[in-house]
Amino acid sequence: MDALHALSLDDVLGEHARSRPQQIAAVCGDVRLTWPELSDRVDRLATVLADRGVERGDRVLWLGQNCHRLLEGLLACARLEAVFGPVNWRGSSDELAWAVGHAAPRVVIWQSEEIGDTVAEARAAAGDRAGWIGHDVDDAEGYEALLATPVPAAEPAPRPTVDPASSVLLMYTAAFEGRPKAALLSHQALLHQSLAIALIQDVSPGYVYLNSGPLFHMATFMTTLATFHLSGTNVFVRRSDAEEILRLIQDERCTGAFLMPPTVKRMGELNAEGAYDLSSLRTMKMGVEGFDEHISSERSAWIRRPGGYGQTEVAGLATFGAYGGSDWASGRPSPVAQVRIVGPDGDEVPPGETGEIVVRGPIVMNGYLGDDQATAVRQRDGWHHTHDLGRREEDGTIVFVGPMTRIIKSGAENIYPAEVEAALAQHPAVREAAVIGVPDQQWGQSVKAVVVLHEGNDTSEDQLIEHCRERIASYKKPRSVVFVDALPRTSSGTVDRDALDAEHGGGGYPGAG
Repeated sequence: MDALHALSLDDVLGEHARSRPQQIAAVCGDVRLTWPELSDRVDRLATVLADRGVERGDRVLWLGQNCHRLLEGLLACARLEAVFGPVNWRGSSDELAWAVGHAAPRVVIWQSEEIGDTVAEARAAAGDRAGWIGHDVDDAEGYEALLATPVPAAEPAPRPTVDPASSVLLMYTAAFEGRPKAALLSHQALLHQSLAIALIQDVSPGYVYLNSGPLFHMATFMTTLATFHLSGTNVFVRRSDAEEILRLIQDERCTGAFLMPPTVKRMGELNAEGAYDLSSLRTMKMGVEGFDEHISSERSAWIRRPGGYGQTEVAGLATFGAYGGSDWASGRPSPVAQVRIVGPDGDEVPPGETGEIVVRGPIVMNGYLGDDQATAVRQRDGWHHTHDLGRREEDGTIVFVGPMTRIIKSGAENIYPAEVEAALAQHPAVREAAVIGVPDQQWGQSVKAVVVLHEGNDTSEDQLIEHCRERIASYKKPRSVVFVDALPRTSSGTVDRDALDAEHGGGGYPGAG
């Protein structure tokens, strides 16, 4: 490692603490932290984690909702050259237990409020191989009590030089084979991506970002990190609550926020009389009365043309719509990525032809935790193979066509058919099942299961939906179930997904149309 040219998340934190000693770094409930205060808490948490055996390459998991302590956990792991992983708190106890078993963390930081019972069940199933710290637990082993433990007086230790290529963030991603994979992202991936996001979203030291989307998704986290990197203020709300979001935008003068249409609709209803001042918020108009007329008129390139193409494995986005192209294009590549469209032989295909989207650059993940084979497949020939289809237009822009493995998009959540199908297959009456997405006016798509039962067996739609709810996160369960004698097959014997869609009303997949 070249220490002269190294820069880590911890280095960025240290520089902010020196350069901006009076600026607010984080707001969460009644907690307001300046950069030096945040740095001090990260120092203390790093000491707590080190005392519990966390070393280079070890994992620390976060089983909780949005909170300033989540950012502290990431930065403490950055200090120790360890890996921090926020897990989907909406998961079932089985899913959380699986994640704990898969990641084999040295420490788990968990939440009691709202999800404590589910976490307790997951902990019992996973065993006590890890140390567990309740971040909102008021006892001697709780997060705040541990950070308040007096540290022996000594000369401050110099910040260690951390390899910027080392993994620091673990994000669970696509469930290609019934279980998600854990993408390992480096310091350099996060820092490069955050600069690209800051450029397109006009993030600056005065930026105030409301973390109102789930921080186990890069869609929210990439702006969190851009705000951190540019020394803005991150405001945290525990979960998406329309009235609390309105209050925070007004009181903290938030300039950015992660907002989904159902939340904005509710915000408009609550703010029909203009009770909340939203004039600081720079975001796109959503066609919602009570919202559109109250937000700022300032429009960044991102707001004029939001989105692009990306995935967790590239730390967020690899292309930006704001860089031009037709209305259906995903724009042009990020300044920190190179993108090609290739055929099955790995050669680049001509403009206008569909192929696989491949990416390379500093934003690409280091690999999948515990799965060298999948890593090798995805990173063959010196490119990250996205398993997504796209094409390059004559003007050079990229169009996302669709996943090579179909995906269902419900609200902000990606739902992978294989994961739901695996849950259905655990029911003793089910011989085989296929899952499709059907258009949903509010959420984009909802999940529909097409099920074949074993001969002589019987079950109901409600029973299968409840069966899934007990095994996977509730938002992934089928909304509807139909029973058939057989699934349609292609000539090669695989399930014919197009025929399923045609027969059972499927459609609305991301990138289609």
